[in-house]
Amino acid sequence: MTSKHDLIGKVVLIGGGAKNLGGLISRTFAKDGAKIIVHYNSHISKKDAEATVAEIKKNGGEAFEIQGDFTKANEVTKVFAEGKNKFGRIDIAINTVGKVLKKPIVEVTEEEYESMADINGKAAYFFLKEAGKHLSDNGKICTIVTSLLSAYTPYYSSYAGTKAPVEHFTRAASFEFGQRGISVTAVGPGPMDTPFFYGQETKDAVEYHKSAPALAKFSKTGLTDIEDIVPLIKFLVTDGWWITGQTILANGGYTAR
Repeated sequence: MTSKHDLIGKVVLIGGGAKNLGGLISRTFAKDGAKIIVHYNSHISKKDAEATVAEIKKNGGEAFEIQGDFTKANEVTKVFAEGKNKFGRIDIAINTVGKVLKKPIVEVTEEEYESMADINGKAAYFFLKEAGKHLSDNGKICTIVTSLLSAYTPYYSSYAGTKAPVEHFTRAASFEFGQRGISVTAVGPGPMDTPFFYGQETKDAVEYHKSAPALAKFSKTGLTDIEDIVPLIKFLVTDGWWITGQTILANGGYTAR
């Protein structure tokens, strides 16, 4: 017997669903019976998207990949419209898109700031907008942010600062979409053991991040493992539907509020 909160038969659109955390969500949700729309940004991640879709299909699932530059609102619209056209509906939308920049404030250029604001803030806003327009009633939306939202730290002003608005976007969307039974959440992982993290950090900084969480010695690397984030996201978009408007920090005690 299935529950209305099961993933079986649900259509899930995953922004940045080709690799890293997004790729694991795509593959895991497909194993649980969902139909997956794997979004990727550009030709750089096209092969990853194709590989993720191929693996899902090999295991008997349904999926297809679609490209879109989410810094352009019309391309977010296109991805949702094509995804809905392919499967007939969208039940769950998860946005993992993001960009990190680690620099002192006095060194951040206008171009760098604008790029960070577009990828971390603007893209998240229009993803929520299109999800609100296209999701089925009783749908679920989740956006990946960062645990640095609660950190007292230098150098991440443009990263955490352009992710911070997503907290309010989430609250506002949850209120507006709640009349249709749609819950909206955000999840802030700690530094994750993926290439997304290592490119910005020195060896000493990596060692600090690995030792900082209270539960560090119980993790494979000391960092946040993507395998520990996927079950939380799955809970929020299934049985945890009553949680809405919230940003949840999942980081092993790396930061707290």
